[in-house]
Amino acid sequence: MNVLTIESQAFQEIINKIDSLNSKIDSLHKGNNHKLSEKWLTNDEVAHLLNVSKRTLQNYRDTGILPFAQHKSKIYYRASDIEKYLEKNMKPTLK
Repeated sequence: MNVLTIESQAFQEIINKIDSLNSKIDSLHKGNNHKLSEKWLTNDEVAHLLNVSKRTLQNYRDTGILPFAQHKSKIYYRASDIEKYLEKNMKPTLK
């Protein structure tokens, strides 16, 4: 077994770089909010929630109103995208 010696300043620089990399990794991880653990809704669920037809949802997809993912013939929407859509289109109440 070999023993490696290093100056304390060089060692501290290595530790600082490791800490910096850890911080960057943490921030990238936190910035990734669109994980599979997020709730994904089917076409039927979104149509029911928004009280619109499946054809209207198709129009929303075609015109870019609602982002979606498709696997084979199945359509999925992120719950957060539906919430953003509703908040964007919310009208204030009249008093």
